[in-house]
Amino acid sequence: MATDSDAAAGDEGPEAITVYSDYVCPFCFLGRRSLSNYQETREEPLAIDWHPFDLRAGQRGPDGEIDHDADTGKDEEYYEQARENVRRLQEQYGADEMTLELATEVDSLPAQVVSVRVRETAPDAWLAFDEAVFDALWLEGRDIGDRDVLTDVATETDGLDPAVVDEALDDGDLRERVTEMFDAARRQGVTGVPTFAYDGHAARGAVPPEQLERLVEGV
Repeated sequence: MATDSDAAAGDEGPEAITVYSDYVCPFCFLGRRSLSNYQETREEPLAIDWHPFDLRAGQRGPDGEIDHDADTGKDEEYYEQARENVRRLQEQYGADEMTLELATEVDSLPAQVVSVRVRETAPDAWLAFDEAVFDALWLEGRDIGDRDVLTDVATETDGLDPAVVDEALDDGDLRERVTEMFDAARRQGVTGVPTFAYDGHAARGAVPPEQLERLVEGV
């Protein structure tokens, strides 16, 4: 899998690991916690080259709205197994403060659109905003598909003008571009999230810090 991080390692600045994720995926939140645990063991910083992914793509109609009655092929047994896996990883990665196990009714598209705009216009504030969006959903149980919630998150993010939320959500061209990013991720071979990629290799799922270390350092 070729990724932007292939070139990033040779550019000035810290090394970067490519991360494909969707804010409504609990394993993306837990995977980021694992990545943070790994980053803390490194002497050199490891940046995040983030790419959005849409877990709800199969439920979206032509207008972009989610059809919650659409058949996803996932039954209650699937969701119960997912909950069990979330609980196991919560303990493993020190994420006991999570207040949700699943967020099947939340649409992350607005948050991802705003996040792309933040990354492009205020890159120094992006990581804090990104982490705050994850926290708003998984720690506080807030609906990150809501414009007002995203404005609150932006307001609380240092170095970020909360007007970015309205600017992003009212930009139809940006929304189309984010949708193209979702399609590009699938063309790269990404079929699920989180997916971590580095130097042509990838690891899928909320893998432990040791596996991320092997991915990046080859040890």
